[in-house]
Amino acid sequence: MFNTSQVPRLITISISHYCEKVRWALDWLKIPYVEESHAPPFHRLYTRRHGGTSVPVLVTETDTFVDSTDILHYLDTIAPEVNQLYPNQPELRREVEKLEELFDIKLGISTRCWSYFYSLKQPDLIKKGWCTGVPWREKIGCAIAFPLMCRLVERGYNITAEEAARSLQKIKTVFETVTERLRSRPQRGAKRSGNEYLVGNNFSAADLTFAALASPVLRPVNHPIYSSSIKKFPLEVVEVIQELRKTPAGAFALRLYRENRCKN
Repeated sequence: MFNTSQVPRLITISISHYCEKVRWALDWLKIPYVEESHAPPFHRLYTRRHGGTSVPVLVTETDTFVDSTDILHYLDTIAPEVNQLYPNQPELRREVEKLEELFDIKLGISTRCWSYFYSLKQPDLIKKGWCTGVPWREKIGCAIAFPLMCRLVERGYNITAEEAARSLQKIKTVFETVTERLRSRPQRGAKRSGNEYLVGNNFSAADLTFAALASPVLRPVNHPIYSSSIKKFPLEVVEVIQELRKTPAGAFALRLYRENRCKN
């Protein structure tokens, strides 16, 4: 069981969907933690102290974890078995891990590129997102160096119109994969129960990872950082979000946020 004498510290950029993945896991597993948010690139001053360069970083009493999937695996070892994110059955566990890897590599990187391409054009929104929960010094630094921060993000993640278009196609491909998987799940009676998960009969790391990493292009209700309102976005962004929300995969992710996104 988890020893509460030393509460883990989660280093984040609050709007990062990879950080949301870990935040959700901690909340779902009911593990106490303290979130320490930083704006880019100030976060590197803190992640480097623990051997990482990107977020999330989880610092525990005895160890440090610098990858979202590694963090989830660790958390699963200290969580009550009833809430575990990885099945005990080897075959089901392999399925969960395979899907999680697909979402981490193909979906997460693509949703980040596409959402940043448009968000960086809306200074007030992105500045608010970057500065949520950060120290006051970083808020001042963000106000002064905001144009430079945007250029660093664009360069670091290769945010271009061409990459954004390619990313959207990759997002749709992953959504199609999830839709097909949901359609192939066993039915209960004449209608689907509405409680299907991607692997087995329980909520797993595969479900959590898909919903968290899809959140930038869905803006779900119950997200701790994003607003579900999309009125302030350009029409072309609103149209894509609405299109993806209406897909079976999008509806699935939105349901997971409504029903499974508990908070500590």
